[in-house]
Amino acid sequence: MKLACTNLMLPGNNLTEQANLLHKWGYDGIAIFVNYSEWNEELRAEILSLRERTGIIPCEFAFGDEIYGHLMDGDAELRTKSREMYKLAAEISGELGAVTELEFAYGAQNPLPLFHPYQKMTEAEERDFLDMYKEVAEPLRGTKGQMLLEGINRYESPYLNSIKDCRDVIDALKLENAGVLADFFHMSIEEADMAESIKYAGDSIKHVHLGDNNRLLPGYGAIDWKRCFDALKEIDYTGFLNLECSTSGDPSTTLPETAAFLKKMMK
Repeated sequence: MKLACTNLMLPGNNLTEQANLLHKWGYDGIAIFVNYSEWNEELRAEILSLRERTGIIPCEFAFGDEIYGHLMDGDAELRTKSREMYKLAAEISGELGAVTELEFAYGAQNPLPLFHPYQKMTEAEERDFLDMYKEVAEPLRGTKGQMLLEGINRYESPYLNSIKDCRDVIDALKLENAGVLADFFHMSIEEADMAESIKYAGDSIKHVHLGDNNRLLPGYGAIDWKRCFDALKEIDYTGFLNLECSTSGDPSTTLPETAAFLKKMMK
């Protein structure tokens, strides 16, 4: 297993400065989230050369924008724009050999699903979702990049809240560049037993997001990290563990400390 951190958590004027900090603090990779409106070829060149210049691997890439999370939207124009953005993220991930992600939908749910969790897609919705997945993952064909399905909690997505459900969809999809992204924060809300869910999802898990149940750094909340790491070892997970949470204070102090904490769990 290898450690990474999301660029949005880091100080620094650019990705190169942030990657150099991560190298100093004991990390192996960086997850890069970029505003879609700010994308340009200069930034692309910086990202593509980052590993060679800093020793830090760009392990994940995604765009952020108001059209994010609208892959299945009822508005055809919005849906098309969103899918084009995801396809570009897939193209860049293919160049990097990195992962990118998708969900059925992403955003605050209204009304909130207070008493009816784990809603299931209809057969028509699942068929349309699988078709969309294949469409946006097409730029990854023939590359080492992956488009991963992330389990998102019920308050932010109507379906596919559990990584167990995500594993079942991936099995139905039968797509080489697909898999499951296991996010510990979302899992702490949705999984009855996080370790058992990790074992169920098994080798479909290709990337992991780390954040405690309160979305602070690992060890700052209530998740049983040792048991979950034991489950990752049991399924022979060797990919990246990427921090996607609060820095819980001064990152120059808390991120090196967290790297040391996680490396103990990894042994």
